[in-house]
Amino acid sequence: MIMVDASGVPLAVHTSSASPAEVTLVHDTLEASFGMDFPKRLIGDKAYDSDGLDVELETLGIEMIAPNRRNRKKTQDGRPLRRYRRRWKVERTIAWLQSFRRVRTRDEVKAQNFLGMVQLACIVILLRLVTSPPVP
Repeated sequence: MIMVDASGVPLAVHTSSASPAEVTLVHDTLEASFGMDFPKRLIGDKAYDSDGLDVELETLGIEMIAPNRRNRKKTQDGRPLRRYRRRWKVERTIAWLQSFRRVRTRDEVKAQNFLGMVQLACIVILLRLVTSPPVP
């Protein structure tokens, strides 16, 4: 799980096994942030569409934006869902992470070592963003 800001800079990374649902890993990802405050909004895919998660994040002052699942009874209005179009920035950051072979192939046996490699890749991405020349 990865959390990025509006420009695609990694803010939090959390690794876990593939068995738990993504909805249950949101709090762990928020706690694993790199010293930042909680964001005002979280954008996720349909897996994050949960009433329980919406209530929990609302108590923290975070607005959850996720497209509605097919069986949803209480739906969001169109304004927050227009922000969902910005999710491509998260996908772009994931693609940047996939450019590192050890992260892409997950050569590490231990989860702690893999998390360290992902965090190192996030640092390299951050340094590339900071040191790159401005686009005219």
